Amino acid sequence: MPGIAQRPRAARRLTAAAAVLAAAAGIMSAAGPAGADPSAPAKPHPARTVDVQLLSFNDLHGNLEPPQGSSGTVTETQPDGTTKAVPAGGVEYLASALRTARKGHPYSVTAAGGDMIGASPLLSGLFHDEPTIEALNKLDLDVTAVGNHEFDEGRAELTRIQNGGCHPKDGCYEDGKTFPGADFPYLAANVTDEKTGKPILKPYTVWKHNGVKIGFIGVTLEGTPNIVTAEGVKGLKFHDEVETINKYAKELNRKGVKSIVALIHEGGLPASSSYNYDCDSGGPGSGISGPIVDIAKNVTPKVDALVTGHTHQAYACTIPDPSGTPRTVTSAASFGRLYTDTTLTYDRRTGDIVRTKVKSANHVVDRQQPKAADMTSLIGRWNKLAAPIANKPVGYVSAEIPGRGSTAYESPLGDVIADAQLEALSPADKGGAQLALMNPGGIRSDLAYAASGSEGDGVVTYGEAFTVQPFTNMMNVIDLTGDQLITALKQQVSGSNQASPKILQVSRGLTYTLDLTKTGADRVVADSVKLNGEAIDPAKTYRVAMNEFLAGGGDGFPAFKEGKNKLVGASDLEAFTAYLTAHSSASAPLAPPAADRIKIVR
Repeated sequence: MPGIAQRPRAARRLTAAAAVLAAAAGIMSAAGPAGADPSAPAKPHPARTVDVQLLSFNDLHGNLEPPQGSSGTVTETQPDGTTKAVPAGGVEYLASALRTARKGHPYSVTAAGGDMIGASPLLSGLFHDEPTIEALNKLDLDVTAVGNHEFDEGRAELTRIQNGGCHPKDGCYEDGKTFPGADFPYLAANVTDEKTGKPILKPYTVWKHNGVKIGFIGVTLEGTPNIVTAEGVKGLKFHDEVETINKYAKELNRKGVKSIVALIHEGGLPASSSYNYDCDSGGPGSGISGPIVDIAKNVTPKVDALVTGHTHQAYACTIPDPSGTPRTVTSAASFGRLYTDTTLTYDRRTGDIVRTKVKSANHVVDRQQPKAADMTSLIGRWNKLAAPIANKPVGYVSAEIPGRGSTAYESPLGDVIADAQLEALSPADKGGAQLALMNPGGIRSDLAYAASGSEGDGVVTYGEAFTVQPFTNMMNVIDLTGDQLITALKQQVSGSNQASPKILQVSRGLTYTLDLTKTGADRVVADSVKLNGEAIDPAKTYRVAMNEFLAGGGDGFPAFKEGKNKLVGASDLEAFTAYLTAHSSASAPLAPPAADRIKIVR
């Protein structure tokens, strides 16, 4: 059921106490203080408008510690037009930044745009993200939308994350402590039970403070089933974002809530990667593209601001609403590297936001500020529990191997992962794989040369490998004809992937040309696809290794669902760590590969 947003327990006790005192003061005021002068001037009425501070972030993905490699920096444009990478992120710094930002703002609400958990580093992922929820409780998060990764472990686990209780298989992680769940509501307005048709969590909540009321509606992208395992979304339906938001905006208006913020786990692509890029320099909406643009243009004007996510980009833009009025649309990159500070001017008389006064900007969660002591303690406590597994060395590298942080279609780490999968599944009794394909979105980080905050030594720990491959997807080997394989490669740049290509990472021996001067599926040059120098025969059958997510048609690759003779092997993480151990040592570390298997024509 929709509800009222609540502050964490201590704050709720203070609010209740304040209400009692306020009521007592009201009675005394009505009676009039002893000896009061009836001719004294009346106290001034509160100002008609009040500024509400909206702090927001998105796509934390359980990154409690500063993220590995380039995933732990943001790009900043300098006054002279040059750019530099600024180290950012880590919940110790995020907590300090938010707490500092709130000072001097009696009206402050903190919201998030989804993917707070899922695809998390080992410190959080090993414990089913309980450490992250504990940290978010301490951050005084008021509300968040669900993201697609909140469904990685299915509906039942998401319900446990909201309501609390120990994990059904792993139990409680600390003696005498039961996981309390999230103090803040997860909103899932467009996710319904396919049998009942009702939202699986609250569709919206209302934040209230001293007569100010702001409604929050939370949705995830309608395409969530295409990017989450089938088991994770079993029994659920995902509905159109715009239709859902418009429906609940009307409902909030009927209940007297005129100020509304939509939390949308779908995003856009700004024209610049710099967090401080002015995407309105050419006019409202001029500097951003992607799915959020159409959503923003069609969401009802009843909604006053959109907090978005999913694309891991940084922007603070305005996009015209259906009436043509510019409306704020923001995203704070990912991994806790930024937060957005938006000023919402609330009109007490109308109960609505004065849109012409809305201001928004992204701010770096830099590592020069003091760490929040309570977060340092939290990280230390969970690290102690994780240490026996996390600190085990599994390999060595001679330099950082770019993965998530790479801007190229083919990343060096993508090649390493695909090679690891091929090696694990090429033996006849393991599946007889001839090639392997890896989805780029499953590579969650770079493979760092140095652990976060330490000097470089090239040691790769299990915890660092887990950060790169956190899903523990089981590997599959399937039969595909050459024609099906080429069709799948064309699906990288066509169908649902046409606007935003998903270029599969390929194992050694597989080569082809990607011609960017062409459009759609033609960008993959069919007769250039070769295996070990020999052209792929459309009529021949090949044994292809991939993770279970891809084999199920995930990420817009329906051709893979046609595969036959499936064999299930070890997990992707097992294949990755085994490869690192077999191919590196302290004296002979693994070097970043050339990443030259896909020829790019521009």
